[in-house]
Amino acid sequence: MVEKNIIEIKNKKAEYQYFLLDAYTAGLVLTGTEIKSIREGRANLTDAYCVFIGDELFVRQMHIAEYRFGSWLNHAAKRDRKLLLNRKELRKLQNKIKERGYTIIPTLLYVNPQGYAKLDIALARGKKFFDKRESIKAKDTRRDMERELR
Repeated sequence: MVEKNIIEIKNKKAEYQYFLLDAYTAGLVLTGTEIKSIREGRANLTDAYCVFIGDELFVRQMHIAEYRFGSWLNHAAKRDRKLLLNRKELRKLQNKIKERGYTIIPTLLYVNPQGYAKLDIALARGKKFFDKRESIKAKDTRRDMERELR
């Protein structure tokens, strides 16, 4: 049995900048060169966010590098990409977004065992400056406790 490479691209800034409330897994509508670049691990979620256009959810500013062996059929690196969710989940997210202070951000991009690209998204609320300091403080104490246990 051949073991495939596991591709996981994380948004490392997400937990630092936002309180993550609800998590969902969405499929992505991609072109051929985009999935090839993702399988090479050439994507970035740092500045990405999700937005509703009509009744459909799209991810914006997600950078997927151009495929190096692509010809004139290559994709644009930061185009809007449609997310695939159930209608019930879309309605729930759309109602939450209307409230002030909520946004939808991607947290993890991965390729599942069937070969499909999936995007974990989270309903999030932005942190204030003092909340970020609390996060840093909690992370430092957790790291110190792990050092003491060794």
